[in-house]
Amino acid sequence: AFLEEGLLVRARGRSRHRYLRSCSLPWDVASLLPTNLLHPSPLARANRCLRAPRLREAFERWETRTGHPNAFRVGKLLLYLLLAIHWHSCLYYALSAHLGLGTDPWVCPNASRPLRRYLHSFYISTLVLATVGDTPVPGRQEELLFFTLGFLLAVLGFATVTGSISSVITNLLAADAIFYPDPAPAKRYLRAQGAGKGLARKVAAWHRHLRAERKLPSELQVLKFLPRSLMAEVVAEVHLPALARVGIFQGWQEGVLRQLVLRLRPQVFGPGELVCRRGDVGREMFFIREGRLAVLAEDGITQLAVLGQGLYFGEISLIHIKGNTSGNRRTANILSLGYSDLFCLSKEDLTEVLTEFPSARSALEAKGRQLLLAMGKLDLQAEAREVAAQEEAERWLRELEVALEGLQMRAARLVAQLEANGLRMALRVQRLEA
Repeated sequence: AFLEEGLLVRARGRSRHRYLRSCSLPWDVASLLPTNLLHPSPLARANRCLRAPRLREAFERWETRTGHPNAFRVGKLLLYLLLAIHWHSCLYYALSAHLGLGTDPWVCPNASRPLRRYLHSFYISTLVLATVGDTPVPGRQEELLFFTLGFLLAVLGFATVTGSISSVITNLLAADAIFYPDPAPAKRYLRAQGAGKGLARKVAAWHRHLRAERKLPSELQVLKFLPRSLMAEVVAEVHLPALARVGIFQGWQEGVLRQLVLRLRPQVFGPGELVCRRGDVGREMFFIREGRLAVLAEDGITQLAVLGQGLYFGEISLIHIKGNTSGNRRTANILSLGYSDLFCLSKEDLTEVLTEFPSARSALEAKGRQLLLAMGKLDLQAEAREVAAQEEAERWLRELEVALEGLQMRAARLVAQLEANGLRMALRVQRLEA
């Protein structure tokens, strides 16, 4: 298979034709030639190294497809390191065999078992390439030259490996900084302002909770470079099941939920935090994704109810319900009992979505009216007066529309008469000129 305009083509005929015309074919054929039949030396199989570009291509594809790219990069570096030590140990054993096994303390001992000789060679190469030292003292020129080149390669190679591992760690920390807020600026600010240690511990505990529970408060910043349709698909895949469990949205069209899910902002509240305060102007409504919240009485202590997963609150102050005596003010205190994971929807976003879907607006107003009736916050007489005033305004609006249509018809007739008179006048002028 191959990629064409970003799409994977699996047609065998097209793949075969493309491969036969590619520049990779001669190198692949050369790497498969049975050159080991010409000479028994391992060097005769050196043409297998011509497939190294294929290995690099495979590594790149694995790295883009794996879910743990940083761990894959570290594993790839370790593989390169082990391969370099193995090759160096082979060269060391070849030089030892050329000089004579066991002839001096530097060369490989002439052990009876091949595994023992290989492990000794691997151990010496590890000491050299890791620049640990404690190696046998070379006595011959070949031995001095081999160790000198080995140490030089070790300095360059391990500097590259160390730099690569440090870049992996830096990228990992940068990725965490994108997903999770950095607690250091908040700590420095509290320390500079002389805040108490209890508040600093509370802020640190909130940051720890985000990382421990893998909460992502800035997920839209991560997805902002995606096209809007693809972003909507990603966010819907992640949050739509949780949003569909909210009681108010059950039975709504999927199109409405997809519009809402793009406007939701995740928020995490800690233990003892007030999400809503009675009497404040409501600008947001909340949907409980996880956690428990208590509805407090006016004294701020008595718990009237406990809200759990799938419930919502704050919608009454965002939508206009006829006869609502509280207006756009919060009707209760909402306290987070533990760490609560909420979805936040602003008034502007809710109004925009409900304007596009009138049926959803009607359902939301009906549920809000039922809640106000249960709380005793709905004035039926004021509702009746407002309904009557709205009907009267609609009647006047219809009459104005009828009157406007009549005026438009009269204006159109006058314009037509004016154009006809102008045409007759022009004809009379032409006759007079003639």
